[in-house]
Amino acid sequence: MTRTPHDQFAKQYLEELLTLLGQVETSRDVASEVREIDVYFIPEVPPPKDPKILGLLGQMAATASIYEPFRNPPQQLEILDCQAKLNFVINQQKRKAKRENTSYSQTEWPFLWILCPSCSDKLIEGFGAKLDPSGKWPTGVYFLAEFLNTALVAINQLPINQDTLSLRVLGKGKTQEQAILELKALPEGNPLRENLMELLASWYVTIQFRENISEEDREVFMRLSPVYVQWREETLEQGRQEGVQQGEQRIKQQMIENFLNARFGSLEPELLAIIEPMLQLSAEELTSLLLNASREELLERFGK
Repeated sequence: MTRTPHDQFAKQYLEELLTLLGQVETSRDVASEVREIDVYFIPEVPPPKDPKILGLLGQMAATASIYEPFRNPPQQLEILDCQAKLNFVINQQKRKAKRENTSYSQTEWPFLWILCPSCSDKLIEGFGAKLDPSGKWPTGVYFLAEFLNTALVAINQLPINQDTLSLRVLGKGKTQEQAILELKALPEGNPLRENLMELLASWYVTIQFRENISEEDREVFMRLSPVYVQWREETLEQGRQEGVQQGEQRIKQQMIENFLNARFGSLEPELLAIIEPMLQLSAEELTSLLLNASREELLERFGK
């Protein structure tokens, strides 16, 4: 399954954040017809970190949950497809409980969060999605009927505050630009800042080494450029040249993983094993191989 830079980043981004609160599984297969869940989350009790660190995302992560981030506003069939994945997981868990003679109640069913850069009025009305009248959830979070265990999150409608910052980074255009500026402005030592700055720097490098990127990705690249520069300068200022080199090596490794996953659909053990020797290549040779070499050619060259 082909992945855009944003698709891959969104999964890694959510994984990095949600790992603070529990167990995360990405690209979980749900059926033989090559459909997969982007992010599946099971909270730990008690959570390793205070969920308030993640604001609204931490509030969503209070229960088992599925996250399906979209780069563009989703269409009706895409929402239905997400719900089909949810139903498959619930039935899969019910069958497992039956085999193991354990219970699996409705309170344990995962909740589906569909993260959209925006949602049309037609889509919201068509699914009968409603804002929470109790005020527990902010503007922009639309819940479908109770038994559907699903909510649409219109990221562009979320209030502009720190509680929604981690989600607004996954938005589009001005919404994302505003969130990135807020993230850069967070004080050093903020529990989110260091990890997210490095993730955004990784995204920047991934886009940098791709060919034929879209105009939209080019705009994101320009938006992320000062983030990368700031992340690198701050590391240097702390007198950690070795740390910079290690950080850049981690980013290079992440870039290789992104490309292999985008080209071949998954990171099998054979592919994971060749990443370390590929780190020794120059940027030019590495880029050429990632763009042009077949899976068999890569395994033959680096598998030994």
